[in-house]
Amino acid sequence: MSLTTWDAKRMAGDDQGPERHINIHFSPEIMAGVYANFANVSHSDYEFTITFARVDHEVEDDEIPGVVVSRVNLSPRFMRELIDAMEDNYSKWRTREGIKNLPEFGGEQPPQPQ
Repeated sequence: MSLTTWDAKRMAGDDQGPERHINIHFSPEIMAGVYANFANVSHSDYEFTITFARVDHEVEDDEIPGVVVSRVNLSPRFMRELIDAMEDNYSKWRTREGIKNLPEFGGEQPPQPQ
């Protein structure tokens, strides 16, 4: 199985030279992904670490049980690229969701003044 190719020049911040693409292959198990509803971000002088977990918010104990589903270490440069990509995608998602909720697109009608 392979993931859509990405523009390697953009990732490297290099607009010069021949266009190159990264072609990532992965197994069906990895393709299925894992669910996380909690993340913790930490850093050292050399790297950022994002720990993803699935926690049970329904539990009313003092300690909320959870299990780590993935942990990713990133260089500071890649962390910046990831933040930029997430901000871009989140902005596009918010725009699309906003359009869906407009009355002419079948969204909920705003309450009528009384």
